[in-house]
Amino acid sequence: MQYQPTLESVSQHPVPTWFHNAKLGIFIHWGLYSVPAWAPNSGDLGEVIESGNWADWFTVNAYAEWYANTYRISGSPTQQHHFATYGHGHAYRDFVGPFNEGTEQWDPNSWADLFKEVGARYVVLTTKHHDGFLLWPSRTPNPYLDGYHVRRDLCGELAQAVRGRGLTMAYYYSGGVDWTFTPQVIRSRMDLRAACPQSPEYVAYADAHWRELVDRYETAILWNDIGWPRHHNTNQLFADYYNAMPDGLVNNRFGQHFDAAGATQLSPVHHDFTTPEYQQYDSIQERKWESCRGIGASFGYNRQEGVDQYLSAEALIHSFIDIVSKNGNLLINVGPTADGRIPPMQAERLRSLGAWLADNGEAIFDSRPWRTAEGSTDGGVDVRYTTHDGDLYAILMDSPGSREFAINGIVAAPGARATVLADGTEAALNQTEQGLAFRTNAPLTGSPAHAIRISPAPEPAAS
Repeated sequence: MQYQPTLESVSQHPVPTWFHNAKLGIFIHWGLYSVPAWAPNSGDLGEVIESGNWADWFTVNAYAEWYANTYRISGSPTQQHHFATYGHGHAYRDFVGPFNEGTEQWDPNSWADLFKEVGARYVVLTTKHHDGFLLWPSRTPNPYLDGYHVRRDLCGELAQAVRGRGLTMAYYYSGGVDWTFTPQVIRSRMDLRAACPQSPEYVAYADAHWRELVDRYETAILWNDIGWPRHHNTNQLFADYYNAMPDGLVNNRFGQHFDAAGATQLSPVHHDFTTPEYQQYDSIQERKWESCRGIGASFGYNRQEGVDQYLSAEALIHSFIDIVSKNGNLLINVGPTADGRIPPMQAERLRSLGAWLADNGEAIFDSRPWRTAEGSTDGGVDVRYTTHDGDLYAILMDSPGSREFAINGIVAAPGARATVLADGTEAALNQTEQGLAFRTNAPLTGSPAHAIRISPAPEPAAS
């Protein structure tokens, strides 16, 4: 269809099948903040959201990509680190030279090879974060800082490598915060709302950038962040985008109008999917969603982080399975070093996920939620469900401890068969009053989770 620049028209856009099927994306936060690569280990944003304790978050911000803001907060750990390391006269823009030098060593093909190896289906690169630095030589350069962009075309080179391996390429853009236009220091959520540039100059600047990312780089997603100028016609942007790329998507971070408390969006803004950050929903969502998070507590590389801050391989795999069972995708982030290396511990976590997917990906990719997301075995092991092509996939989130176990509350269809995906062996089935009993050839051990295909899919037990 031909989309018109109205909310009614763009809201008819369907979520494309590729995004439903993809399940796993790689987020990349890479920029000037990758040079200092420093933030305090103060916990992740999900903990702050859950507790509601925002009082000190911006002062002790664990996001290394927020360095340009945090180092300007008087007395913050980041400011103390900056002064001790670089001196009082060192400005954030002085990181441009070292970053450009570092990117000369970058090999985009090594990234694309890793992403393909772990089973990711799409990649989202930060093209401009809140610091305003551009990761491509834009036709619309920054009007306040000459040369405030990367020398290499990181957007174009990564797209070529990613697409060359059959993956989908998309881009992030910070539309709601740009400290080169509105340099005020953000110390609270109220400051964050006030930080969005609203000048006609910025409206034209940000609009030109998104259109360049569409026309020049064919971004598969408009992955915006922290809102959008209120005087811009987002429906025009979305309609033009969908008409050019019908299988594109728009995320839910283009909000424009807020009440006096800065909390409630007053005017509806179209989106294709929601993006909980360091969080995930606890039930199946009718609308498509994507959970985004770092492997540690920061998106940008933070040299302070180690094993205590990083997700374990088991936690990453379990989180991913849970998200997929509830109609979500996982956009897991890597934070490269300034010279374009993915830190070994981050790569190791991704490879652990990839190794599990190599054996069990059939239960994940191209699947859809079942009638319920969660279940349990008679021994108390949590179970997550997905379905595809008439089959049910029951994924045990731990080892059952025996060759014999039952999954509560499901009734097998006549003639049903069960297959353990990891080794392709068939499990014997027996229907009981409690549920469906399994007998496997060998105990299910040695993996964070075990996927079993049940063909055809059973019906839930009558309540």
